[in-house]
Amino acid sequence: MALAASMLAAPLMAQDQQFITIGTGGVTGVYYPTGGAICRLVNANRAENGLRCSVESTGGSVYNTRTIRQGELDFGVVQSDVQSAAVEGTGAFADDGAFPELRALFSIHPEPVHLMVRADAGIESVADLAGKRVNIANPGSGTRVLAETQMKYSGLTTDDFSLTAELASAEQASALCDGNIDATVWAAGLPNGSTQEATSTCDVDLLALEGEDIDKLLEENPAYAAATIPGGLYAGNPDDVPSWGPRATIVTSADTPDDVVYALVSAVFESFEDFKRLHPAFTNLDESEMISAGLTAELHPGAVRYYQERGWQ
Repeated sequence: MALAASMLAAPLMAQDQQFITIGTGGVTGVYYPTGGAICRLVNANRAENGLRCSVESTGGSVYNTRTIRQGELDFGVVQSDVQSAAVEGTGAFADDGAFPELRALFSIHPEPVHLMVRADAGIESVADLAGKRVNIANPGSGTRVLAETQMKYSGLTTDDFSLTAELASAEQASALCDGNIDATVWAAGLPNGSTQEATSTCDVDLLALEGEDIDKLLEENPAYAAATIPGGLYAGNPDDVPSWGPRATIVTSADTPDDVVYALVSAVFESFEDFKRLHPAFTNLDESEMISAGLTAELHPGAVRYYQERGWQ
């Protein structure tokens, strides 16, 4: 359960042993190990901060945001575009209404969209997805939002596919390699387990996402940016693959106590070099980008306090 707002003024002592939970995503993506890396650093300082941090595998960005709003999660890893839509009450949150109490802490890695296709499926462009069996990700995931965005700007709908699958990230690689689907849309940091599983198990191509449609998408959606999947990162894909996508961000509610947020943020940035070593997607992280890029929601006061102490604001 989320921590009560009444704790705002209470200092955290070791004996308090407050429990906090970070909602992430599927276990084969980067969100789950991201939550684990943060909890590892928070728990390493348990004697000082009194926090016990745990990670929950969830349906992803949209689910995490809604569950934070409902007071059932304390923190969540959320795509930058989902963060923006939640604050404004648009997109996946049109029926939920605006969530102005959402608060940002920092962003993490870029998340390029991976359009993975079976090499024998005859798919050489996004237009070739018509008539194919395509996985557009599970409802409630950030990837589902990206898949629908890609489809919109490519002039495709689910009616164009011979089969529309709604598989979670942990299911897509086996479905692709078993021949149950022809293509799957997936967004995650680099590298990630799901793409590694697919490309090392069967012949899978990563499709380039570029051109006028993508240019228009980026122009009209500032929460996204152009991205590149480096050549050689995944088996059978030796060339750079142009793409686009959001950034992963850490969010919470305005109700989360300042001291709790301060403890989490300081745990990451006081051991920043250790944090960067906890996953390959963190290797090139930069503190100045993390406290500014992809953050649409207002910064939580607990995070602001730490950044001001460091002279970053």
